[in-house]
Amino acid sequence: MTRFFSALCLLLALYCAHAAELHGRVVGIPDGDSIVVLDDRRQQHRVRLAGIDAPEKGQRYATRSRDNLSALVRRQQVVVIWHKRDSYDRVVGVVYLAGRDINLEQIRAGYAWWYRAYAAEQPHDARRSYERAEVEARQERRGLWVDNGPVPPWVWRRAQ
Repeated sequence: MTRFFSALCLLLALYCAHAAELHGRVVGIPDGDSIVVLDDRRQQHRVRLAGIDAPEKGQRYATRSRDNLSALVRRQQVVVIWHKRDSYDRVVGVVYLAGRDINLEQIRAGYAWWYRAYAAEQPHDARRSYERAEVEARQERRGLWVDNGPVPPWVWRRAQ
């Protein structure tokens, strides 16, 4: 019985660790860290970009963050590699356009933070890349880093 339970746990862990793919065209950009993707069956999927957090509506740079993401992916065919759904039933994943990690591009442009609270869900290489991109954007004062001490969205949300 113990072997069966152990084997079942291992299979369940492997199944959960397996990422899924979503292919489709970006038809909406609600904010700087989420998009809407229309798949081949004409079904819409709300997607939360994993590993980043962008300014919230009402926060400085929220519109610029959304506009930057829109310039990157609007009406484009993307692949989303995802591993879970959030509490709003959105797919949470990394968006790729022609092999480029769009989540990372938002950080590089200075329009999103690396969301450290979820770093454990990222592969080691992604954690390093996202952290390095944020440091570089800060040093070069890109996007929201033009301001001294911009308020991270997770802090801003708690204050609301």
